[in-house]
Amino acid sequence: MVEIITIGDELLIGQVVDTNSAWMARELNQAGFEVNRITSVSDRKEEIQEALESAARRAKIVLMTGGLGPTRDDITKQTLCDFFNTRLVFNEEVYNDIREFLKGRVKNINQLNRDQAMVPEKCMVIRNKLGTAPVMWFEYNNSVVVSMPGVPAEMKLAMTDEIIPRLKEKYEPGVIIHKTVLIYNIPEAVLAEKLTGWEEQLPDEIKLAYLPAPGRVRLRLTTRGNDPDALRKSIQKAVDALYPIVGENIYGEEDQPASEIFANYFRSTGKTIALAESCSGGYLAHLITMVPGSSDYFKGSMVTYSNDLKINILGVKPEDIENYGAVSRQVVEQMALGAVRIAESDYAIAISGIAGPGGGSEEKPVGTVWMAWAGPGNKVVSKEFRFGKERERNIVQTSETALIELMRLMKQGIL
Repeated sequence: MVEIITIGDELLIGQVVDTNSAWMARELNQAGFEVNRITSVSDRKEEIQEALESAARRAKIVLMTGGLGPTRDDITKQTLCDFFNTRLVFNEEVYNDIREFLKGRVKNINQLNRDQAMVPEKCMVIRNKLGTAPVMWFEYNNSVVVSMPGVPAEMKLAMTDEIIPRLKEKYEPGVIIHKTVLIYNIPEAVLAEKLTGWEEQLPDEIKLAYLPAPGRVRLRLTTRGNDPDALRKSIQKAVDALYPIVGENIYGEEDQPASEIFANYFRSTGKTIALAESCSGGYLAHLITMVPGSSDYFKGSMVTYSNDLKINILGVKPEDIENYGAVSRQVVEQMALGAVRIAESDYAIAISGIAGPGGGSEEKPVGTVWMAWAGPGNKVVSKEFRFGKERERNIVQTSETALIELMRLMKQGIL
């Protein structure tokens, strides 16, 4: 029903990441509108015109962002005039908005700013409260084309305050329900094989998608209709049927980062945590502290990258590093217990590994990571992982795995 067109050379050369279409698609889905296609085009009239003509043939609703600025490369308005067989006319209300917006910012309104008050005669103007380029709404053959500024804040305000409410009033969309199940430590192909029977039992109205990432897979279930309660019950019934199959590997039922799921869980325990990081280099602390309110439970992190710091700060025995290596069960367990002792925390996570691309051996190849989790009563659990050869990916996967594993150990009463 909906197509999105984003306009700008900067999108096509990688200078700017197109976050507009992703945000719009999420908001439209929540409102019950299904987005069928997203297209990015350059600031050339023929490209914009071709994209608009193609989208208008397929979709009832076409939403465009970009190309509405005051400079010569912003040609969307004239292209819309050609498409709708109309002309640009001066709009006094838009001009007054521009003058008010620029008051105190410029001494005089120049011709380029004044030209932004020229709008297609056949459009309905929606005022832009955060900028100078107005939003333009066109209707034809029970279809709608809306052109918005590419500035994210301006687009978002227009979408939430004006465009989505108007679209809902005009088209009365149904309901789209998404449910995302987060599964850890099962490769995508193995998971798909395990879930063959479960998939075959899914109702026809539920669509399933596998969304893999390092060390985890998101299962997204989607259904649509008019009865939200019935849709949610249908989705939840399918999710509940997953637990007897892969329940130990499920760590969440919302599409959230592992750090947010961990934050919600750990805050609910009323406990505190500290970290002793080596190969992750503080990235695990970064994940935790990116979530607001982490000071409620996070004591701090010791990035003991060198062996000397492992020995002098965390109390790791020098002979254990000598005999077993820094990447070993013996060392990470002492690191975790040292972190609990120094921070006076309830729990601790310790990490030591070979992130790569160098430093590996036949016994301990690149991607080898030892983790330990310490808890009350000096309990400690450790585990070896073998990740890949790419450094950044190893650091991210290590850090997320450490959080998910601690939740699992706590929920199962092991720690």
